[in-house]
Amino acid sequence: MSDVTASPAIVDVLAIAAHRDDVEQTCGGTLLRMASRGLRTGILDLTQGESGTRGSAAERAAEAAEAGRILGVTTRRALDLPDGAVGNTLENRLKVARVIREVRPRVVILPYWEARHPDHAMCGLLGYDACFVAGLSKLAGANLGEHAPHRPFKIVYASLYADVRPSFIVDITHFVEQRLASLMAYRSQYANQAQGGGLFVPEEEIRERTLAEARHYGLLAGVKYGEPFVQREVGLVDDLTLIPVQSI
Repeated sequence: MSDVTASPAIVDVLAIAAHRDDVEQTCGGTLLRMASRGLRTGILDLTQGESGTRGSAAERAAEAAEAGRILGVTTRRALDLPDGAVGNTLENRLKVARVIREVRPRVVILPYWEARHPDHAMCGLLGYDACFVAGLSKLAGANLGEHAPHRPFKIVYASLYADVRPSFIVDITHFVEQRLASLMAYRSQYANQAQGGGLFVPEEEIRERTLAEARHYGLLAGVKYGEPFVQREVGLVDDLTLIPVQSI
């Protein structure tokens, strides 16, 4: 496991994703907004990126460290799950649960549970199950370290690439340029090159597409740029006069 911090760091919000650069695409602006409010944020990438069309695992590790710096995260780690073959096994649940016990997030962000890439969909399922396992006090033979059980209070799903109506939008208007910069830190993935040329968006179109997506979701919530999320449970309102987003 690699880590941009020297020792375990407690975080308020932990984003879990299958690959290095998934977080930057789907919820990087939200992590920036949370950090601006004084909250501690972290990223857990499940794979090293060894099976990607472009770049090596070593290149993506260096790029992820730079992207994490731009996003202002407290900690960033990468597990050793096989890239392209992430499975929701007990072994993998325990690996993720151990990190959750160490960094003890109140909120976990997962990818939406239906996706084109199998790793992304599986990450949503695996992440949820790992959050449950992390809170169990008795697991015979489980290698979860010396940290006490911990279960996040809230799990939300980044739904940018899912064809679903969001439960809510996070306003990232003031962070959209930093979000784009964190994505472009992955030069091995997004700089124009012959390898994978037919699969990747041309570099000169990335900005336009990224801003267009963020603009679409921002408009849904009455702001300029936004990132969409889904929650499984219903919300709770204390004061009807303080519900945001105008109806008419």
